[in-house]
Amino acid sequence: MGSFSIWHWLIVLLIVVMVFGTKKLKNLGSDLGGAVKGFKDGMKEGGSTEDKSAAAPAPQQVASTAAPAADKNTIDVEAKPKA
Repeated sequence: MGSFSIWHWLIVLLIVVMVFGTKKLKNLGSDLGGAVKGFKDGMKEGGSTEDKSAAAPAPQQVASTAAPAADKNTIDVEAKPKA
C-alpha cells in the first residue's frame, strides 16, 4: 500500500502531458540538459582557477587610516596568517 505501482506513474505521466503538452516538456528537457552542461563546464573552470589561487594567495588589504573610526574604542590591528 505504501508504494506506487506502474499504473499510478503512467496516469501521473498522462496528466502531466495533458497539462503541459509535449512541446513544452521537450523544451524543458533541453533547457535542463543545457543547464547541467553549463554547470559541469563551470565546475571544470572553477577547479582549474582554484588550483591557481591556492598556489599564490591573494594579498591582504590594510584598512586606510584616513577614514574616520566608527567608535573611539575601536582598535585597528593587522592579521597575520598562521604558519
